Amino acid sequence: MKLIVTGGAGFIGGNFVHYLLNKHKDYEVICLDKLTYAGNLESLKSVMSNQNFKFIRGDITDRDTIFSVFTQERPNIVVNFAAESHVDRSIEDPSIFLQTNVIGTQVLLDACRKHRIDRFHQVSTDEVYGDLPLDRPDLFFTEETPIHTSSPYSASKAAADLLVQAYHRTYGLPITISRCSNNYGPYHFPEKLIPLMIANALNDKPLPVYGKGENIRDWLYVEDHCSAIDLILHKGTVGEIYNIGGHNERTNLEVVQTIIRELGKGKIQFVKDRAGHDLRYAINPNKIHKELNWLPATNFDEGIKKTIQWYLDNRFWWESIISGEYQNYYEKMYGNR
Repeated sequence: MKLIVTGGAGFIGGNFVHYLLNKHKDYEVICLDKLTYAGNLESLKSVMSNQNFKFIRGDITDRDTIFSVFTQERPNIVVNFAAESHVDRSIEDPSIFLQTNVIGTQVLLDACRKHRIDRFHQVSTDEVYGDLPLDRPDLFFTEETPIHTSSPYSASKAAADLLVQAYHRTYGLPITISRCSNNYGPYHFPEKLIPLMIANALNDKPLPVYGKGENIRDWLYVEDHCSAIDLILHKGTVGEIYNIGGHNERTNLEVVQTIIRELGKGKIQFVKDRAGHDLRYAINPNKIHKELNWLPATNFDEGIKKTIQWYLDNRFWWESIISGEYQNYYEKMYGNR
């Protein structure tokens, strides 16, 4: 079995590469990544010498490169993690999100059609459903929830999902889609909430929290997400969408306060809220549980301890990132709020 994992030098994709090589010793795994600001080869350092692993630098929007890679490698399965994924960045410049998340997905789908792959799996997000009210804890996203996007990022992911479904219906391409809640864990790029708070606290910097920190997210430990995708690839029904949730709802303020307690340091600084900030995400994962017998193995209290310890043990990884382009972006987004 040979898999191409696009975006495999990023956070979730990198964790999935590690998961595959550990779980399926006989699988060949090809990581294709453009190495944008959020791609980091340090995340793959420990597998670079694995004879079943290959890294290829490439852009999924580059049709010639993608078709050449498919011709040379002849993959059985393609798992598409490659995406621009930061909401604030999409508000600043939507164009790159449309290019990568929509056009890039179309290029991959065309290559999959030509080479008759066994499965194309699109890694999507619960953000395509929009948000839920804070005062209705009984409401959850299901696979039947209508798409109702709030940001250019989520709109681009929704467009990609619709395109993937269209290729299944029009061309018979064997596809599956997963929509996950907020991930956290090792190798998480430090512009996102949890790693940003950990890094800032350790560096004695303020912890910027949007608005009053009342927004609620369902947190999913990244290894649990990887196990769910693995199950979908091997046992999921072609053409289906599967929601992957963690059953770990927390307000942003609760998340930050937990990090402060665990580290014994950190000072919150409330900043102006994000434009169009979604109130609550909450996934109902009953479908994947009933059909594939999947449930998250890691609760938030356990997962956040493991995550914080990883950042304490791997300071070089994230300290080398917090500089240059990322630092300039951080100052732009938070410096004047």
